Amino acid sequence: MKKILLLLSFACLALMAKAQEDYEPKADPKAVVVSGSARFTVLTPQMIRIQYSKDKKFEDRATFAVVNRRLPVPAFKTREDDNYLYISTSDLELKYRKNAEINAADKNPDVLSITFTLNGREVLWYPGKDDALNLKGTTRTLDGCIGDSKRPELENGLLSRAGWAIIDESYSARRGDGSRTFAFDNNVNGMSWVAPLADKTAIDWYFLGYGHQYKKALYDYTLIGGKQPMPPLFVLGYWYSKYQRYSQQDFVDIVTDIKNNKIPIDVMILDMDWHTEGWTGWTWNKELIPDPQGLLKWMHEQGLKVSMNLHPADGVDSDEENFSLLAKDMGLDPATTKVVPWQLEDSVFYKNMFKDILHHREKDGVDFWWLDWQQNLTNPRMDGLSETFWCNHVFYNDMKATHPDRRPLIFHRWGGLGSHRYPIGFSGDSFSTFPTLAFQPYFTATAANVGFGYWGHDLGGHQHGNNDPELYLRWMQYGVFSPLFRTHATNDPKIEMRIWKYPNFPDLLQTVKLRYELMPYIYTAARESYDTGVAICRPLYYDYPEVNNAYRYEDEYMFGDEILVAPVLTVGKNGKTERKIWLPEGKWFDVCRNKIVEGDREFVDYYKQTEIPYFYKAGSIIVNYENVMNLNNRPDCIVLKVVPGADGSSTLYEDENNTEGYKSGLFTNTRFEQKRTAGSVTLTINAREGSFPGMPEKRNYTVKLLAENAPTAVSLDGKKLSSTDWSYDKATRTVKINLANIPCGKKTVVKVNVK
Repeated sequence: MKKILLLLSFACLALMAKAQEDYEPKADPKAVVVSGSARFTVLTPQMIRIQYSKDKKFEDRATFAVVNRRLPVPAFKTREDDNYLYISTSDLELKYRKNAEINAADKNPDVLSITFTLNGREVLWYPGKDDALNLKGTTRTLDGCIGDSKRPELENGLLSRAGWAIIDESYSARRGDGSRTFAFDNNVNGMSWVAPLADKTAIDWYFLGYGHQYKKALYDYTLIGGKQPMPPLFVLGYWYSKYQRYSQQDFVDIVTDIKNNKIPIDVMILDMDWHTEGWTGWTWNKELIPDPQGLLKWMHEQGLKVSMNLHPADGVDSDEENFSLLAKDMGLDPATTKVVPWQLEDSVFYKNMFKDILHHREKDGVDFWWLDWQQNLTNPRMDGLSETFWCNHVFYNDMKATHPDRRPLIFHRWGGLGSHRYPIGFSGDSFSTFPTLAFQPYFTATAANVGFGYWGHDLGGHQHGNNDPELYLRWMQYGVFSPLFRTHATNDPKIEMRIWKYPNFPDLLQTVKLRYELMPYIYTAARESYDTGVAICRPLYYDYPEVNNAYRYEDEYMFGDEILVAPVLTVGKNGKTERKIWLPEGKWFDVCRNKIVEGDREFVDYYKQTEIPYFYKAGSIIVNYENVMNLNNRPDCIVLKVVPGADGSSTLYEDENNTEGYKSGLFTNTRFEQKRTAGSVTLTINAREGSFPGMPEKRNYTVKLLAENAPTAVSLDGKKLSSTDWSYDKATRTVKINLANIPCGKKTVVKVNVK
């Protein structure tokens, strides 16, 4: 009976996950209210879609930012008088003057308004009202960024201190790169395809009146905008990348050096010199890489995934491999045609380009593409179509269709709202300076305001660097607590990316090791991002929306639910750097100082170059790996860092790491809890919940009680452990307990009596 119930529960989870992915753009008719040329759709108690079309051509198809509108219909009421239509939910009241034209340029609350209450006061919104308190989102690229020079380019996000925000899916609205939105219509190889909107002159707004319930606003956006998929686990590991004319032997030497120096690594990038001469290329450069299939096979044998750079804009020239095949498939004469132009909005070109060119490279061993679109930001053949967004959509969904055995993945630039559905992003060519580093924590966390949770930066800076060991180390330390951990720089021979060439290599290596230690915590946070819409890196004001310091300290952020990070972002003096920090209310564990500290205060501390200011929430249990060199194999030992200061709990999430099974219920959660009294700490490892193929049946644990008094006794499930099973480090005040072969399917209780 127990097995039957378990199977039924997984079947329900699978159906729920499937429902989450089967988006339906047409809303339930019960949620729709039509008044003349205006149409209103009540999506949630705090979100209303507002449409106005003089010809009553209302768009019911998915659009770039919104793919699902079939939500449970919330309770709402409508009423009318001689002049106005009123729509009331539990949180909002909309008032519309019947038969009036809705136009943002009029800025007229007499035509349309929405009111709600924020912190006890009434807020009035009307079309065209300035959202001066918007908390911003992100921008397409950090190319050329010096310091915070890109700050003015950040688009408006979904959150505002004013309590409201607008998603504008009208054709008249400009996206961040100057493009416009389009509809999705029909299917090509199983993917939705671009189409003009039903009425280019129509108004199509989504009013979000969530007040300061920031996390709820983001979750509800994922209900209409789609979830942010989980990346494969390997993506979260260390990437080596450098724009340099590396030969096949160079790549072998680099990987060999990495292995010899015992540096954990998971991804190797081949920048644009992998192909023949030119900005755009599709054919192997055999002078540099004489045996490409052999090289990629060798890299896979070393446990690495491989990505290669593409600049597609110039199309396919006549000297490219398989040009004749592509030209013929496109109805062109290979003898007279010099180039097959890039025209990805054409479904015929898409099918042939991938069949004749790209899939051949994938068969060579390319695991995913680095899609580096730089030219012609909008499509000259389909006015307003974003080449960035559309390439992301097509490349991601082609991988989804042609490689069902793995999670789809591309490495790309931000293409506007809706880009979160196509992970992951790279921010571009920033300058190698401390002020540029100082901007990146704010930039990365703020991207959470549009659901874009996987920015990857060029750790160390991309250009105009001088191999400053301190700057590289501080950038790598920030990288430990950022979504992606990738070093990269331009082809300047004066910029060195090989960390083993630096005088402070041992310190740089420690950042890589710390990243891998945190991997189970990071991967669990990635699952939470999928479930909730809240990114791994997020601003402090998500949790402390009414505290001004949560907005002022923009270079601090939460990394998952339990870690607050305040990275060092300025140059030091005499080996230490001054850092001003604000800790929110509550108790925090200062990792650098190995002690519990009180929050709700500002303070200044001085950090050596090897020190990273980060803080655990009191009572949390931080799940770590130990001595991991690569993420291909699941470690058999889990480290549990039990943080003092309060009772608390944490969860370890696991799945197959690189399949789509996590969407259909193939995953597990293991919950850890700690209870404290004056003389004891009790840690409970609860029975694992869920299932996935290949999950371990038993595992080893290393339990570390941080900043704890010396134990007088340690027991496992009520039986006293001998002193050979545990130890106490008086200098660090750490209790270490080794647990071997613990069954994953049963509850285990560890009790530590302390002095």
